[in-house]
Amino acid sequence: MINATTTTGRAPSGYVPSAEALATVLAPGARPPRPSALSASLTFGWRALLKIKHVPEQLFDVTAFPIMMVLMFTYLFGGALGGSPRNYLQFFLPGIMVTSVVMITMYTGVGLNTDIEKGVFDRFRTLPVWRPAALVGMIFGDVLRYVLAALVILGVGLVLGFRPDGGLLGVLAGVGLLVVFSFAFSWVWTFFGLILRSEKSVMGVSMMVLFPLTFLSNVFVDPGTMPGWLQAFVKVNPITHLVAAVRAAMAGSSDPTNTMWLLLWSAGFVVVFGTLTTYRYNRR
Repeated sequence: MINATTTTGRAPSGYVPSAEALATVLAPGARPPRPSALSASLTFGWRALLKIKHVPEQLFDVTAFPIMMVLMFTYLFGGALGGSPRNYLQFFLPGIMVTSVVMITMYTGVGLNTDIEKGVFDRFRTLPVWRPAALVGMIFGDVLRYVLAALVILGVGLVLGFRPDGGLLGVLAGVGLLVVFSFAFSWVWTFFGLILRSEKSVMGVSMMVLFPLTFLSNVFVDPGTMPGWLQAFVKVNPITHLVAAVRAAMAGSSDPTNTMWLLLWSAGFVVVFGTLTTYRYNRR
């Protein structure tokens, strides 16, 4: 058979490849099966972890920021509110751990908005995978950031004198509740990341929501010292339920009422904002 290429290695003008030539290039086997929703989501989650590997500066908000929060509030308010920084730390550390991790969740929406502006998600939408897999995988990857932030705060607290009466199991239970809520709460910012036009807008809206939720709660002081009208808001604040449940777990006790409300809030965030996010993403 005469070779149809020229001396330059290019096919001559008007050349039509034969069936045998095409068969050597195209895959002769069957098409690979479509990946499952879980497999695709985990793959996109691995992509999020690889981004951290190549840009380790992304971990600044889960390392330096939590350390600064613990040191600043412990020594700023500890003597006035708890008699001493060490005594206040026993009450304060579970709350500041919740505050720091919940604030970090907003970067899920910021990162999504940035990827959309760069056209990355337009390419993902062309792949033959479960369409929300890119969103779910991105949040899966952020779960590692939440765990790292919690461990950093816990480590600093132990150095400063925090001693959880619940021991290792109590700490693991508290961190587990925090991660469950943070995963669910991330869907709120994922939705905002889709509908807002810039990452600055996402960050601005996030701060307007997060600051009242975290500061108007039981993180820093006992709500019993607050005015009645403010206590009414604090009692229905999801951050209050989360802090109370985490605080009880780390103290070696349980708080069934606040734990139940925490799980209900988490389920509500996933159902409402997960549905809205998926709907918006599929029709973008």
